[in-house]
Amino acid sequence: MADKRVCFDFEIEFSNGGGIQGQGFRLDIAGDDITDEALSAEIIRNLGLLMVGEIRILDKKIIEEQHKGAGQINAGADTGTQKLIDLSHTIIDGMMTYKGLPAPLICDHLSFAGSREHYAEGTQFQIGKIEMVANTGTYLDTPYHRYSNGHDLEDLVLDRISGVPGLVVRVAGNDGSAIDWPIFAAADVRGKAVLVDTGWSRHWGTDHYFENHPFLTEAAAVYLRDNGATVVGIDSLNIDDTSGGTRPVHSTLLAGEIPIVEHLCNLDQVPVEGFEFFAVPPKIQGMGTFPVRAHVRLLDQST
Repeated sequence: MADKRVCFDFEIEFSNGGGIQGQGFRLDIAGDDITDEALSAEIIRNLGLLMVGEIRILDKKIIEEQHKGAGQINAGADTGTQKLIDLSHTIIDGMMTYKGLPAPLICDHLSFAGSREHYAEGTQFQIGKIEMVANTGTYLDTPYHRYSNGHDLEDLVLDRISGVPGLVVRVAGNDGSAIDWPIFAAADVRGKAVLVDTGWSRHWGTDHYFENHPFLTEAAAVYLRDNGATVVGIDSLNIDDTSGGTRPVHSTLLAGEIPIVEHLCNLDQVPVEGFEFFAVPPKIQGMGTFPVRAHVRLLDQST
């Protein structure tokens, strides 16, 4: 059964004067409909309004659309009371992550057949070899990616990328658009792994992935930095606008020692909250970026 949402306009007059209006608001609903009275109560509660004198609901319609508060969990591994959801793209030989960067080369350094002469009969091993740039697949940026005096992978603090309380901010359908700071203002980002679900990962492996991708504005990066985000991730080509030569989001977040994870996937299957985020790279000296097996662990909500 498809999720149901209510789309509507509203007008509110306050008993002590003044008022506000809203157009095209959407809220998740549990059933097939919602009364104007119940919807009015939801608006007051969600917006934290006081002194409401009169509220009018206009142009209300029920639509079928995925709830923004949670997604279907079907890409995870059940671990008893916990679920793990993989947020990483698979790295395969010859794949392209970013135009202009070389594709990875994956091959045998020592094949099973070639190893047999070194061991007793029936014993064999494979040793793989990969040649790739650091910005391949789903990867994490540290300050050294942008700043020569920034810390590298070796000095990355694990608390910033391992078991971090998570928050998904959904902006799916925002294709090709700048994502500005008000998108993040409705939630508490302090101490959180803020994961931006744009839906762009659906284009992974196609030419469209490299064109007109969603990105954050500099003001959004400043807001996330100033409000205490721990790590920021996105499921599109780049967290910055790549149409020019500046990268203000990278510059702002990495200067604030906030790691960035790009090319995530499966964020539509992660709830808005109630999970921990992991994106741990190898401990390498003198490198600022490396692929990660990004994933979330859903917290047990039964206790």
